[in-house]
Amino acid sequence: MLHTSKCAQLTYSSLIKSKTFGVLVSSSRSYCDNVDSEEVKQSRKKVTLRVKERSSAPKIYTKTGDGGNSSLFTGERRPKSDDFFEALGTIDELSSSIGVAMALADPKFAYNEELQRIQCILQDIGSLVATPHSSARQAHRDKVMFSNRHTIELEEWIDEYTNQLPPLENFILPGGSATSASIHVARAVCRRAERRVLPLVNQEEVDVEALKYLNRLSDFLFTLARFAAKLDNVEETIYIRPNPSFKIYKPVKDTDAWKKSKD
Repeated sequence: MLHTSKCAQLTYSSLIKSKTFGVLVSSSRSYCDNVDSEEVKQSRKKVTLRVKERSSAPKIYTKTGDGGNSSLFTGERRPKSDDFFEALGTIDELSSSIGVAMALADPKFAYNEELQRIQCILQDIGSLVATPHSSARQAHRDKVMFSNRHTIELEEWIDEYTNQLPPLENFILPGGSATSASIHVARAVCRRAERRVLPLVNQEEVDVEALKYLNRLSDFLFTLARFAAKLDNVEETIYIRPNPSFKIYKPVKDTDAWKKSKD
């Protein structure tokens, strides 16, 4: 019995000797179809069965950072202790802190949508920080452009909430309800994120608009913490220097804080 390889040799030699190309191709094709043995067909099936299926889900770990370095958006690799990764990590921490505040807040309150929008914008700021001007091509920079309209939006929200709050006449101590306190924590993290981004802006590696946004965001979070306490019907705690002759304030039990007296 002839195998396929022999069939190909016979067809080629017959083709050289023949003057009628069309007829030979037709007859040789029929011949090849008939000479494949069951053994050949079975071997073909076995090859098909041996194909290994690949999973489409990517792995969460890459092992590329095991040596203590990581990549920026531009592909540049730096130590994980670099100022860029310090800034990126703090921005991530800020977004996570806002997530905790959202988890504690009553879902019916409209400010939850604002906080979620802020988390999305923080992702954009992270992309901006991960694209240093010194190593970024114009194509990279075009993808991470940051508009000042986001900062203007924060200012509008601050004004809206401020109009619904009593005038700020004293320092507010972080606390109040669980939601208000968690927003104060996010505010403190935001201030740290601002401090981490500032050196990169001074080095002209990051757009100053990101710094402006973080500065305004901390103001927004402070205002929102006060507003959240109001919605939760919790009185704000203010700081004053204790003065026994000043009767409108009373000490908070087991703390050094003072509150306005309800009398």
